Amino acid sequence: MTDLTGLEQARTKMTDAGVAPAAIETFTRFYHLLQAGETGLIREGDIDPLVDIPNRADLTISDDDASAALAQTAMLKLNGGLGTSMGMDQAKSLLPVRVAPSGAEPGAEPEMLTFLDIIVGQVRAARWATGARLPLLFMNSFRTRDDTLAALQRYPDIAVDGLPVDFLQNREPKLLSHDLTPVTWEKDPTLEWCPPGHGDLYPALHASGVVVALLEAGFRYMCVSNSDNLGATPDATIAGWFAASGAPYAAELCRKTPADVKGGQLVIRKADGRIVQRETAQTHPDDVAASLDATRHPFFHTNNLWFNLEALAAELDRTSGVLELPLIRNDKTVDPADSSSPKVVQIESAMGAAVAVFEGATAIEVERSRFLPVKTTNDLLVLRSDVYDLTDDYRLEAQALAPLVDLDKDHYKLIDGFSRRFAAGAPSLRDADSLTVRGDWTFGSGVRAEGKAALAGDGGTVPDGATIGPDGF
Repeated sequence: MTDLTGLEQARTKMTDAGVAPAAIETFTRFYHLLQAGETGLIREGDIDPLVDIPNRADLTISDDDASAALAQTAMLKLNGGLGTSMGMDQAKSLLPVRVAPSGAEPGAEPEMLTFLDIIVGQVRAARWATGARLPLLFMNSFRTRDDTLAALQRYPDIAVDGLPVDFLQNREPKLLSHDLTPVTWEKDPTLEWCPPGHGDLYPALHASGVVVALLEAGFRYMCVSNSDNLGATPDATIAGWFAASGAPYAAELCRKTPADVKGGQLVIRKADGRIVQRETAQTHPDDVAASLDATRHPFFHTNNLWFNLEALAAELDRTSGVLELPLIRNDKTVDPADSSSPKVVQIESAMGAAVAVFEGATAIEVERSRFLPVKTTNDLLVLRSDVYDLTDDYRLEAQALAPLVDLDKDHYKLIDGFSRRFAAGAPSLRDADSLTVRGDWTFGSGVRAEGKAALAGDGGTVPDGATIGPDGF
């Protein structure tokens, strides 16, 4: 296979592995863009900010219209991530994050709930409250599918007759940076593959036939979100607004705070007036300051999306699942845990970039409560703390402004080290503006952080019941 071009080698490898044809053709399109030196960068001078969008808080949707729209809605969770940045080797959605709510049915849930448990609880609660069938589907990766389906066996009632509970995300080969040929890694051949980013949603939907199955079952709308964002609960009001809008596609945006230094944003392309998405990786270094300026670009993308299933089915059929999304080049090492391993390129795309594909696509401003992602152990500590209460219908309600948490990466970045140091539970953070930890500290039970709390030095043990302030405890 060595006399073949890099693209031919990659296509053969994908075909032999049974990757869906739509995914192979999508990869081929991106490979040609990569060869041509395409970076996917969107320059500030070529766009205008998106500022004039409706606010969920101002909507006046009747209860009947909201309920009718939710009754035609399906929930889809992107569940392909392993949480490798936190040292995990299973589906990130299986990470324990909260204690069961006090009103939970005795014996119905484990004491410590995972993302998956809470998502199921949210959907069940919405079904009971509205009578909607509300299908829950997961887009799994080849690394998360088995564990996720095993965990879902505890919830036999979650499946909707005639619909699958999951479908499989595609995979693609990592490419050596110097010649764009597929990498070989005999130490762990699974590391030769990577997910194609969440833009793979479209070829995966096309290959699985899920959209057609939903339409045949009487559903018209689909809400898509990441499984690590527990704020993206079923929402009848947004469903009613989306149905009334007649739009084929809508994105949920949040207003920026000073802590929002990453994430995609929607902008208006000057060339044609079309709304397009600009990811952090698509921002030129000279434009970073402008992209982060909340007075110029006031919103960021939550990655919560709404689709009209008829419009989505038509586009998937027209393109055979190969939507013309922008390329995102992601430079990595073949083994993420070994910086000395060969440098590779991962070809990715963002599902939100499809906003430019759908004529009449729109966006809505939503409350910050619909964006509660966990990307690092810093986020996890806040989620496990008393900043949030988990309600009987499995929504996370903020009891205070979330503080900025910055834990020492040498000791807390990976979940095993984090868990050992917080074995007695998360400290109280309701009265904290921030918590900065430097050094190797193990936290006792009943610890409280106040104001700009900080720990420094080599480390040690924070005693039970201690209060941490700006000068430690």
